[in-house]
Amino acid sequence: MIHVLELFSRLFFLLGISYYTATLLQWYNYSFIRVITKHHKWQWHLWYFVLPVAVFFTLFVLGLEIVFYIYLYLVYLPMLIIWALKLDKRVVFTHRVWRLFAIIAIFAVIDEIIFIGVDATSIYWLWLMPLVFGSLICEIYEAILMRNFIKLAQEKLNMMHGLTIIMVTASFGKTSIKNFLVQILEGQYNIHATPRSVNTFKGIVADINDNLAFGTDVYIAEAGARMKGDIAEIATLLNPQVGIIGEIGNAHIEYFKSLDTIAKTKFELLESSRLEKVFVHEKNTIPSDSSKSRCIQTYPLPLRNIQTTLESTRFEMQLNGEWIEFETYILGRFNVDNIAVAIMTAHHLGMKPAMIQKLVKKLTPIPHRFNLSISNGKTIIDDGFNGNINGMLEGIRLCGLYQGRKVIVTPGLIESDIESNEKIAHAIDEVFDLAIITGERNANLMQRHIQNTQKVILKNKTQLENVLKGMVGNGDLVYFANDAPSYI
Repeated sequence: MIHVLELFSRLFFLLGISYYTATLLQWYNYSFIRVITKHHKWQWHLWYFVLPVAVFFTLFVLGLEIVFYIYLYLVYLPMLIIWALKLDKRVVFTHRVWRLFAIIAIFAVIDEIIFIGVDATSIYWLWLMPLVFGSLICEIYEAILMRNFIKLAQEKLNMMHGLTIIMVTASFGKTSIKNFLVQILEGQYNIHATPRSVNTFKGIVADINDNLAFGTDVYIAEAGARMKGDIAEIATLLNPQVGIIGEIGNAHIEYFKSLDTIAKTKFELLESSRLEKVFVHEKNTIPSDSSKSRCIQTYPLPLRNIQTTLESTRFEMQLNGEWIEFETYILGRFNVDNIAVAIMTAHHLGMKPAMIQKLVKKLTPIPHRFNLSISNGKTIIDDGFNGNINGMLEGIRLCGLYQGRKVIVTPGLIESDIESNEKIAHAIDEVFDLAIITGERNANLMQRHIQNTQKVILKNKTQLENVLKGMVGNGDLVYFANDAPSYI
């Protein structure tokens, strides 16, 4: 009976460690390197992985395994369960996660069978090996699967001879550009676009295999990057005829280390062998040695009479030498450029300006990107997916047009630099009556630089609802800017 209890205790410990590992791997696209080097709350590694393993080894070396089992049930597992329940982005049990747990469990059972009757304190170190072997075997298996999936995706694209592929990349705004382009083109073409914010190489491969239907006229793929070579990998797979390189900035600077590296990575889109046209934001520096310079056109085309309010956006753009007025209910000056490049791309594909003009007026907002609504007497602006400085500064400016009391809920900018967050803090200080800062990442910086605005610092978002109920009244405007998950 005691042996069975010890066996299950060791299995529970192994599965607990595995659950923590699987959760973080899923957050960081199954990259052990990113989990170790880029995780923002390193204390979690200490409390839920390093310390438990250290306690395990120490107590078994000292022959105090019974003390470890007490620690397991009274300290570690309760802490892990509470941690998991508080997460706003828990592990999703995909086939890959189930495979990881299954392989670890199989190795754990084999481990126990092989060492039946052997003194526990003499083989304690072997009980963690199933996690090592399971993770290694899963990585090898997933690599083999991925190689086959890539081959299938390439073969499928090769069979779709009439397919036009548009690849969109940028430091910020790429999801908005993709969605505006979809809404403009879908009236004239059979369109498919990468869903939601799917923009990694693996995600695009899966989308091609699972969702891209034969008979599609235009495939619009959003391409993101965390390291040099990511965009080249996607461009080589897709070989797009049309590319869009949006504004390049300091987003994800902690991965790339320099703006120059970010720019070089984005311009890897030019490695497509079928490029006919590439629209590049006018603020970007085009590589002087580019062999594809003949394909490049900067955007936006000349603009004038730009009007952006909390009700609508109007602007005129010169198309074919003629000034054409566009009106839309998409809000924000930053969206003028995003809509402009969508217009230019649609025009390049053959759509008439008059038709584009009508479709621009019908554009609907992208979820969580400056969506304005009225709820219980309060004006709510949901800008939760806006994680760039230009977009947030414009959002703050628009909020400044509101006549009533103004509240902002934000963690600041994530994966950006200190200078950008200081600019955001000063802008908040000039516009808002109350700033609710969520998360610890930028809390100290915001505390220092927001001087006049009332501040509330929340280490996590569990108390946010209560704070809003107590501090926000009828007639107030609440701006939710960049809703980062709790692990950031």
